[in-house]
Amino acid sequence: MFRRHPALTAFTVVYLGVVAWVTLGPQPLDTQAQGVLYRALRVLGRHASTDWITYDRVEFGANVAMFLPIGLFLLLLLGRRQWWLAIVIGFVMTVSIEVAQLYLPGRVSDLRDVVSNTTGATLGVLLALVLTAGKARRIRRERARALALPN
Repeated sequence: MFRRHPALTAFTVVYLGVVAWVTLGPQPLDTQAQGVLYRALRVLGRHASTDWITYDRVEFGANVAMFLPIGLFLLLLLGRRQWWLAIVIGFVMTVSIEVAQLYLPGRVSDLRDVVSNTTGATLGVLLALVLTAGKARRIRRERARALALPN
């Protein structure tokens, strides 16, 4: 599987390294009360139409977005038949990150992160299934034709 997709494998490994740095590295850069994110949230909070955009919702969405490519890459590497394994791996990865954060100073482990990360990985798997559906259909038709041909 990895030999068939060396570029995708390399890109996935690099992306997982970035995710590891973000989740296990030093505390996020924008934690000061005057940070860009907090200033934007204060501006959004002043308007009735955008006051629902809170830090918790932005963080949840960011976690979903960060893990969506992981689900997509895993499905492409493992194949459509192993879609469930890609979701399981995404879940195991996020639980591992949250357990590791228990022992890292300045990091906070949160069950909501497990939910958001797993949601992201699952959405990535679903996106990959949709994106690869056409080719999978063509392959099935070609196999059926090949089996129907007399020897």
